[in-house]
Amino acid sequence: MYTYESEGADFFAKAYAPGHITGFFQIHEHNDPHRKGSTGCGIVLNGGVTTEVKVGKSVENTEIFLNGKKVEGKTTRMVVEMMTDEPVRVKSWAEIPVGCGFGASGAGALGAAYALNRALSLNRTVNGLTEYSHVAEVVNRSGLGDVAAQSSGGVVIRLHPGGPQFGSVDRIPAPEARVFCIVLGEISTDSVLADETAAGKINAAGKAAMLELLKTPTLENFMHQAKNFASSTGLMSSTAQDVIEAAYANGGLASQAMLGDTVFAVAPYSQEFPLYEALQEFGQVLEYGISTCIPRLLYD
Repeated sequence: MYTYESEGADFFAKAYAPGHITGFFQIHEHNDPHRKGSTGCGIVLNGGVTTEVKVGKSVENTEIFLNGKKVEGKTTRMVVEMMTDEPVRVKSWAEIPVGCGFGASGAGALGAAYALNRALSLNRTVNGLTEYSHVAEVVNRSGLGDVAAQSSGGVVIRLHPGGPQFGSVDRIPAPEARVFCIVLGEISTDSVLADETAAGKINAAGKAAMLELLKTPTLENFMHQAKNFASSTGLMSSTAQDVIEAAYANGGLASQAMLGDTVFAVAPYSQEFPLYEALQEFGQVLEYGISTCIPRLLYD
């Protein structure tokens, strides 16, 4: 645990971490949070969360702000408490929806870890910062596998659960294609993960999806397995089903983000415009891209 001596100066640092959409997953419970997590597959996005930390005599209590509003921020707060005894002011700005299956919690935790490591010159490695973020995520049940994917970039297959110490990932070679999203509503990750019946369906479907994906590890097969997963688990809302069917009818591939009432879709370049137009019938279309981006420090 770090405590610093200061003559009154404040220390600042800023970092960025990408968003992540999970297509399917399997829950792996464990008493050790370093080993707990999920296996599955998802897409890292070129939109994410920027986080700035401030430490110094002017900061009296740890406070977390998201898009200008003070929040509880349990996951980010735990990252801070694991890394230092000093009070820290954390300000995050999300360019991805929060609570809708875009991995905003994991992105915020990673950004806070990277920025705090810089501000206090803690000299932790990337694996160490990722481990802090993963543990905070699983303990607070705000996510299980986003951090592992966000630290890798691309279309990430999570082969073994846990943080870097125990987990392992691989990636599907894929172009940095556009990802179109429609946010229909929020789903509480915590409430779904705590539901034993839902967890049983998720694990059966997630195991089957992984076996099929590994036979043909392509972006297209990932999208098909994600759709089958969402349907067989009962997590797909009726509106999401309508959006997904419209996407397929217009040359796209689509599924529901896990865990969120959000549809994400991709298409060959020649079909992107028809897909975009079809999705517009259901609401505002958010446009991102598959990205190999990983968390990084930012300069002011």
